[in-house]
Amino acid sequence: MTTDTTGTTGPGVFRPAPGAAPLSRMILAQTALETRMLLRNGEQLLLTVIIPTLLLVLFSTVDIVDFGADGASVDFLAPGVLALAVLSTAFTGQAIATGFERRYGVLKRLGASPLPRWALMTAKTGSVLVVEALQIALLAVVAVALGWSPEGLGSPGGALSVVLLLALGTAAFCGLGLLMAGTLKAEATLAAANLVFLLLLVGGGVVVPLDKFPEAAQGVLSLLPITALSEGLRGVLQGAGPVPWRELAVLTAWSVLGLSAAARFFKWE
Repeated sequence: MTTDTTGTTGPGVFRPAPGAAPLSRMILAQTALETRMLLRNGEQLLLTVIIPTLLLVLFSTVDIVDFGADGASVDFLAPGVLALAVLSTAFTGQAIATGFERRYGVLKRLGASPLPRWALMTAKTGSVLVVEALQIALLAVVAVALGWSPEGLGSPGGALSVVLLLALGTAAFCGLGLLMAGTLKAEATLAAANLVFLLLLVGGGVVVPLDKFPEAAQGVLSLLPITALSEGLRGVLQGAGPVPWRELAVLTAWSVLGLSAAARFFKWE
């Protein structure tokens, strides 16, 4: 093969054309890479898949918490565990992974690549959505096998409300996770993210009904994003009422707050 320095082209002529791939292709490639990394991480799978599934099976089959009427355990637990799955992936897993990528200079190097930084965050969010879809599918199958009947999905309004709740919950937890990962040291992020996960698991209406807490604390707990997500999903999926406007408003507020703070304070190195 020959090289023509005159700028002409033809058979046997090699003319380099350096340049970045189309932005959409770069985002898709990075999303696929982020998803593979998440699925290959044993610790992340324990947090995002095994723990929610075990909680769903254990609390549905063993009389640990009084959920009210007989047979109501899985109906109460399934929406809460779905909310926990969003929390584990969008917040805890995202915060820990991004925190250590920041510590080891991965984000700094990716930030210097042709992939824009906003596109990198888009790819990370895309990988979170892929993993959440797998989580929700698995947990829904397990819950149905345990006797769950999501009556609220029978109407278009119910299905749309579920999608909105999950989307806003993902946005809120992604923002908070990136804020933590972009401002704290990796070790502090690891400890804080796991501590928050445990606290929200207990106090966020996931496996323990809010009415089990003191009345003075119920008002504060209802403003947490995990509580708004779990209670909103529970109300819709049980067919208990109309669109959960209050829970959607709480999640919207957390989404704006978390994403705005992450964009303002996130440090890439």
